[in-house]
Amino acid sequence: MKQTKTTELLVGMLIAAGVAALFVLAMKVSNLSTFSAANSYTLTARFDNIGGLKVRSAVVAGGVLVGRISSIDYDNRRYEAVVVMEVDQAYDQFPDDTVASIYTAGLLGEQYVALDPGGSEELLADGSEIEFTTSALVLEKLVGKFLLNSAEGAEATEGDGP
Repeated sequence: MKQTKTTELLVGMLIAAGVAALFVLAMKVSNLSTFSAANSYTLTARFDNIGGLKVRSAVVAGGVLVGRISSIDYDNRRYEAVVVMEVDQAYDQFPDDTVASIYTAGLLGEQYVALDPGGSEELLADGSEIEFTTSALVLEKLVGKFLLNSAEGAEATEGDGP
């Protein structure tokens, strides 16, 4: 009888540890545990195409997480995506000619915004808009251009024959 209770207790502890590990894994995957917007300031950037960028995606400078995407909207007058970023107050020294680019982590990974500081002495402040942006590289467009160029090259070589 005593051994059964000990076994049940060990199994219960093992299940609790498994649930805790799944919770930690879920927090890591959902990016909820890595950035707090408590002491942050807001920057806005406009892009022609944001690809698969999502709210809570990372904002990175020099490979360091400096913020998160807080909202994404569409401007009907300028026909552009408007991305609002919450950047940690500790990183408040970005020049006003900073470039915001959308990159992909790995070949099929999650998309994020990279901030590349410029050389201006004027700094971005809370509520500033980043003027220089580079939109997401859409793989489907690249493949389509490659196939189109390949087809045009094949037609040109066929027309050069005798």
